[in-house]
Amino acid sequence: MFDLEKELPNYVSEAVDVVEFKLVRYVEDLEDDSVTFHPAMAHQIFGENEKIFGYKDLKVKLYFTAGPLNIYLGIDYSHKLSFEEHNITPDDITSLVSEKLPAGCYYTNIDEFCNVVKKAPTFQPFGDKIVQFDVKSDSGRERRFEIYFCDNKTQKFFSYHARFESFIMWYIDAASYIEQDDPRWLFFFCFEKYTDKDGNICYASAGYGTVYQYYAYPANIRPRISQLIVLPPFQKLGIGSRLIKIIYAHFESHKDVIDITVEDPSEDFQSIRNYIDAKMCKDLPAFQSEKLIQGFSKDMIAEARAKAKINPLQCRRIYEILRLYYTNVHNSQEYKAYRLDVKKRLNLMYILHKRNLEKAEKRGVDVTAAKLGMTPITERLDQLHEEYNVLEREYQRVIKKLKDL
Repeated sequence: MFDLEKELPNYVSEAVDVVEFKLVRYVEDLEDDSVTFHPAMAHQIFGENEKIFGYKDLKVKLYFTAGPLNIYLGIDYSHKLSFEEHNITPDDITSLVSEKLPAGCYYTNIDEFCNVVKKAPTFQPFGDKIVQFDVKSDSGRERRFEIYFCDNKTQKFFSYHARFESFIMWYIDAASYIEQDDPRWLFFFCFEKYTDKDGNICYASAGYGTVYQYYAYPANIRPRISQLIVLPPFQKLGIGSRLIKIIYAHFESHKDVIDITVEDPSEDFQSIRNYIDAKMCKDLPAFQSEKLIQGFSKDMIAEARAKAKINPLQCRRIYEILRLYYTNVHNSQEYKAYRLDVKKRLNLMYILHKRNLEKAEKRGVDVTAAKLGMTPITERLDQLHEEYNVLEREYQRVIKKLKDL
């Protein structure tokens, strides 16, 4: 007899474990577990607890043809709870997943998907080829990659982008799909170019970045990097860095571009960006050790902006990284001066908020509730110390990469 209470835990699955992706180059890959990879998150599909309820031994299969990214959605399980038998409604996996996929743009029949896989070698990248580069993998094998540029004038690429964009829900927190036909969007796609077992030249989708060109008064542009994703099978190959550099290079000669910003960067993205920007600024006159020790300056902002369209906020981070690069942390006076300089910047918003409350209070405004929401000064000092330590650890990772050059 089925004991529901006892068996119930077996019908709760961790979504990030049971959802499996594959980039399918050959039909044989469908049975090859070595090409499987999993999502980094699932709360944007299955809710905050990232669990799927109602299935035993569950597998949710999201397979993509490696180049054109045609999609197969399949669900396997050994048993499923039902309302009729157990008075319980299992999660509707197909609806939850498919609503994040392009409308009507996926297969549920594996034989139909296999036929699409066989046609995949005819796929060609969209847009204009910008650059090609070779990467040596851990196994020592040379792999070739190419980056292509697209905009809203690029023919027939929107459906491809929509399929690629479906990955962001699984890898970028607070992700949202873009209005891709807006002419202010620009797209940069990276592909691996390879020869298949039949001698065909093929392409596998590896990653992409999108940029939105915001208007800046009076007649300028402030581009913002919106999405950047490198799929797990292609990570640790420097592709993210390449995409960022290509985006920088695209705008380098545009005199109407003030600087480049980034929309809610992840820690990984910010780390890559910090390294690229610090490397570019390291040899600029304003970022030499004798200038850095004098503090952050307008010359640094001007030179960083001229070199790579680096915005003032990011320029301040680069100043702090490079000043730490040259700081002798074993010299107590030198190291203390650096820490105080960074902490002053970290604490600026706290101080400004505190002063604004004091001014409001003098004008007779009731700020009792706002004061209760402020961190007490004694706790703020501990909080500030921890914020600084987290930041320095990140800066030291960038510095290590700079010193390994």
